[in-house]
Amino acid sequence: MADSENIIELAKEKAEDFFSNTDPSHDYWHTYRVATWAIKIAEEEKADLFICELAAWLHDIVDTKLNDSKEEAVNQIREWLQKHVSNEEHVHHIMEIICTMSYRNGEQAEMTTLEGKVVQDADRLDAIGAIGIARAFAFAGVIGESLHKPASPEKEKRSTAIEHFYDKLLRLKSLMNTDTAIRVANKRQKFMISYLEQFYSEWEGKF
Repeated sequence: MADSENIIELAKEKAEDFFSNTDPSHDYWHTYRVATWAIKIAEEEKADLFICELAAWLHDIVDTKLNDSKEEAVNQIREWLQKHVSNEEHVHHIMEIICTMSYRNGEQAEMTTLEGKVVQDADRLDAIGAIGIARAFAFAGVIGESLHKPASPEKEKRSTAIEHFYDKLLRLKSLMNTDTAIRVANKRQKFMISYLEQFYSEWEGKF
């Protein structure tokens, strides 16, 4: 079994390999940013740094969007952890975090530990603000969505990049767990609202 520092390095390598061909909205650099914020928040909130950073590096490797079988991906990550982490409680803790934290599990998917809350917040912070906007448009391009379609009587629900703000991005501020993430989310929320105002102004051809 490797020591904590070596395990983190191995996790980085695993993430870099896994995300070598993924789109920009869910790539290695998304994971890098989540891990960076997980460390910052963990330090502020006095959470276990090792658990938070390791879970952050591994969290998207089990994402349903990136795997043919989530069950198989989860089993592979569990086996990887059992190979490198000697503490079975740590393995269980990390698996609980990465299997529960996704927004797809429901807006109110509750993390039962401080470390889970930290990693979930770090992931959600990367979905808002300037980078969150960039990721939303990148993903829209990947799946062929339009930038924006004004409301019409024929189609009230539009699947567009702008609609994603209302479906998810603007909801995330109220779902943050930690005081640290709440402070950051408040700032990023204001930026997104300002961006939408500018977007609509340009869309309508206003000076």
